Amino acid sequence: MCSGNGTNFENIVRTCSRDEVVIMIHNKKDCGALKRAAKFGIPHCYVNAKDEDRMIELFKAWNVDLIVLAGYMRIIKNPSAFPVPIINVHPSLLPKYKGLHAVEQAINNGEEFTGCSVHYVNEELDGGEVIMQSEVPILPEDTIKSLTKAIQRKEYAILPAAIEHVKQQLLQQAS
Repeated sequence: MCSGNGTNFENIVRTCSRDEVVIMIHNKKDCGALKRAAKFGIPHCYVNAKDEDRMIELFKAWNVDLIVLAGYMRIIKNPSAFPVPIINVHPSLLPKYKGLHAVEQAINNGEEFTGCSVHYVNEELDGGEVIMQSEVPILPEDTIKSLTKAIQRKEYAILPAAIEHVKQQLLQQAS
């Protein structure tokens, strides 16, 4: 599920097996992720962020076994209603700096490092169990933009690793 430019989405597509990414749902009609899905021939569908029932229908119809929020900038109101686990990548070392403006908060609070977390989505905003984290130092010359880019590079590394970790857990549970 995407809202923005789709760089994490493309990274997932490039690091997963060809048939693993079966559908991409986006909540902005003209987001960059839409163009990336089209480029890779991945079915995509616009769904209003408030229409979680439609999302659930689509995920069931496509036999999805894991939902990844890759730059999806809306809160899932009822994650337990979804048919499979949902994971999210967030630009902070959770539980610090949940929600929006996490990078700015880390800089403004004089942190020496920040990072990114992949976590399960539950009813609490950025409150689900952390699957994987990676630290990023905050350099004296860092701006919100430069630090965001450094965090995104770490996201590109840990999100595919976290997906693989969750897939292995799901396989173990199924056997």
